[in-house]
Amino acid sequence: MRIQRILATTAALTCLLAVAACKGGADAAPPPAPASTGAEGPLAEAQRYVRQYSSCEDLSTKPGDPRLASDDLTKVGQWSVTERGVCSDKPAHGEIVLSVPSDMKEFQTRYKQYVMDKIAGGDGAYGLESRVLVGKGFVAVPTSTKTALALVRSDLRVLTCNPTAPVPQGYKREKALVEGCNLSDFVGSTDGSGSPNLETPQDPAAGKPGQPTRGSLGLPRAGSIAELKKLVSSSVDCTHFSTDPATVAIESIDYAPVVTGDPLGWGVTGRGLCGEPAGAQRAHDLNWLDTVGDMKKMQTKAKAAQQADLKDDGKLRRTASLLLVGENIAVETNSPTARFGLYQQQFLYLNCVPGFSAPSGYRLEKAQVEGCVLTNYEPEHPVG
Repeated sequence: MRIQRILATTAALTCLLAVAACKGGADAAPPPAPASTGAEGPLAEAQRYVRQYSSCEDLSTKPGDPRLASDDLTKVGQWSVTERGVCSDKPAHGEIVLSVPSDMKEFQTRYKQYVMDKIAGGDGAYGLESRVLVGKGFVAVPTSTKTALALVRSDLRVLTCNPTAPVPQGYKREKALVEGCNLSDFVGSTDGSGSPNLETPQDPAAGKPGQPTRGSLGLPRAGSIAELKKLVSSSVDCTHFSTDPATVAIESIDYAPVVTGDPLGWGVTGRGLCGEPAGAQRAHDLNWLDTVGDMKKMQTKAKAAQQADLKDDGKLRRTASLLLVGENIAVETNSPTARFGLYQQQFLYLNCVPGFSAPSGYRLEKAQVEGCVLTNYEPEHPVG
């Protein structure tokens, strides 16, 4: 009888680990193929589970495997990880790192701290596109968005700890094991290849579904120029910075600001300049930072300036800065690289071009002035 109990217990444990193999019924999935390297234990079981939803071939536990990124999140012995391996999802042109932590709460706690450290270091958008997928007893980190989309069809859930990370309506949202993080089946992506966001506004002029009647999906804010400078430091080079009115008012043949004349007439309450205004060499890398007391006034003036620029040939001057706004702040820049970083931080560009619309996957919100929208889509510099 004791032997029978042992056999029954072993069968039950095997059933829990190999979910698909124990579903039963006529539609049950066939047993998955064995791990390709002969790996045993929890890591091999994790691979078998993952392979029900995506490819996971050539599993290797070698720490020096070239498929492992040099800046990989963690290693065996860290974050309570006892086993780790990497496999390939060749159809999706990506890899999947599988980790088995002995204490899932410790793993999530360490990941949250990692995200907070990144944000504190200036990368405010870190973790918005988390690819850390938590399961029962293991963690999968795919490099491909396509793989992540396949895996969230299982019981794996995306762990996000960035406080601004959205979980749109229609997606599952569950509490993580640590405060300030959540688990969901939403895969975020700035290039539109992730999970569809039905809350993402489309073209308000065309009355497409998804455009909020009021409000925003979220814009950044700052309490001062110093706070704004710190906020955008990962996107805008402010090594050389000045709030001196004479310096801030400088314009260059290569860098034209949006705000001209008296800043107060634009609703601006504070203004600074990042970059080299001139000197031994030509002015370069000029970007203007603004705190804004009256955003509607700023957008109204910016619309008039933008339409005056479009009047001749329907195009903005290459040297013209674009106005990227938050709730009570703005950045004027003609650098596509800086703007890409700012979009990651949830800034949006004030676009007043008649007939403008954005493809699915990009943000498009109502501006505070009629005839303009706020967006992270630039036809000449699309993301992805």
